Amino acid sequence: MKLLSNCIVAAAALLLCAVPSGDACTSIMVGKKASSDGSVMTAHCCDSYYRTFITIEPRKTFAPGETEPYFFNVLHKEEPWDPRGVYETGRIVPPKAQTYRFVNTAYPCMNEKQLAIGETTYDGNRDLINRNGVFWIEELCRLALEYCDNARDAVRLMGEMAEKYGYADWGECLTVADPNEVWQFEINGPGPGEPGAIWAAQRIPDDHVGISANISRIGAIDFNDPDHFMYCKDLKKKAKALGLWDGKGPLKFWKVVGDANRKPFSVREWFVLSTLAPSLGLSLDDEELPFSVKPEVPVTPERVLAFYRETYEGTDLDMGQNLKIKAHRRIKDPNSPPYPNSTYTEYDEEVTPVSNWMSADMRAMLNQIAPGTVTNRRTIAVIQCSYSFIAQCRDWLPDEVGGVLWFSLDNPGQSPRFPIYAGATKLPVELGHCGQNSYRPEAAVWAFRETNRIATIYWDKTRKVLEPQRVLFERMMFEQDAALQEKVKALPAEGREEAVAQLLDDQTDSFFAMVAGKWRELKGRVLEIFVRSM
Repeated sequence: MKLLSNCIVAAAALLLCAVPSGDACTSIMVGKKASSDGSVMTAHCCDSYYRTFITIEPRKTFAPGETEPYFFNVLHKEEPWDPRGVYETGRIVPPKAQTYRFVNTAYPCMNEKQLAIGETTYDGNRDLINRNGVFWIEELCRLALEYCDNARDAVRLMGEMAEKYGYADWGECLTVADPNEVWQFEINGPGPGEPGAIWAAQRIPDDHVGISANISRIGAIDFNDPDHFMYCKDLKKKAKALGLWDGKGPLKFWKVVGDANRKPFSVREWFVLSTLAPSLGLSLDDEELPFSVKPEVPVTPERVLAFYRETYEGTDLDMGQNLKIKAHRRIKDPNSPPYPNSTYTEYDEEVTPVSNWMSADMRAMLNQIAPGTVTNRRTIAVIQCSYSFIAQCRDWLPDEVGGVLWFSLDNPGQSPRFPIYAGATKLPVELGHCGQNSYRPEAAVWAFRETNRIATIYWDKTRKVLEPQRVLFERMMFEQDAALQEKVKALPAEGREEAVAQLLDDQTDSFFAMVAGKWRELKGRVLEIFVRSM
């Protein structure tokens, strides 16, 4: 059975993991008056083959005159200590002598002050790339988390330092949140010549929801509204000099830095915004969507989690809508006598034998057999996801427990989540290993990936095993979070930091062990379903 399991995992990996990344990453942002509980949310799904190990980076102190190095390619390291493929791009004078502790993922994501950052790449105008800069986007995230305790300062610092030391990466978006507000920060290189950066940021109104999904989305800059817009020095001058703005009409940032052949939205942006504000009548045929929308129902954390499981199933965008078939079932009655006198129940069942996570080759084969069978859609939940999180920032709670990442590894449409808090000081050992380049049972991602990959092969059946468990764990996660808040608030002031850290670390450790253990256990059940289906 173990050999069979390993063979199936290998086959599933070849069939289902070898999917080109295409558009990668989705970030949904929720203002504090748009959320059901007054929290601010940002999010990220790292939808390509980036490292999956997670570390807690401790505070650092710099001596006068000391500089801090920044690097290229830290998001593909195999281990935290592994320097292969990583090189230093330059050094800067630290903005402060003391840094904050932060959660370090491929794109660093939350610090101890409830500053949280999501990310999506939009490539944009490739003529703007200038590889001579110090900062790649993941290191810009680190800079903000090390030195800032709020979103505005983080946006300002990233922009100013990128202009000063140079930005070397593709067009990128960071969604930057604190307990009071959330900003969408978009940045590109300056084009040929000296290192620098072209950037702008727009605040999501407090009662709105926004989304970034691999396309520049910031429209007309209001240069007279500093409460909602920030931008690089001499933005108008730079845009005109590059021939990207005629200087006559409003300066739409997405037209300056984006891909001229694409509208500033696609299916994911439309789906989320139109779902939350259906009365606006938003259409995929529109030339431009609103930057953000006011949701018609307050947005719960559970609703954001559900968006990250989305494959548009049951809608007109469902890739499997033309693949449903009637399957005849014949099962032995549980109380019937032994063969040959057994009795059976027979019935027809509608099934979809291929999931919306089918590979590109599967889509091509189905369309070759019958043209138009499958229309490819970029779903929010994708099988090549490395990790994802929804970050909540809560101003009514102490920072340590107020900031929380609802974290998952592998496909967010299948995996359960576990909490990582802003006040965390250590993580389970399994989270310290990357499992992207090979099968490594000690790496946390494989606790989920092995079961998920087998389940995907026969998803119509196996989802009935996985989904009830995911629902159960999600409910437990929020219930235990509420109880944990009360424990933290009850702690005395004396010696509080160490006691709080112990509570938070223990909560992550125990909940991760529970979900990882259950997913390993469920591998046997989904494997049995697969074998019986042959």
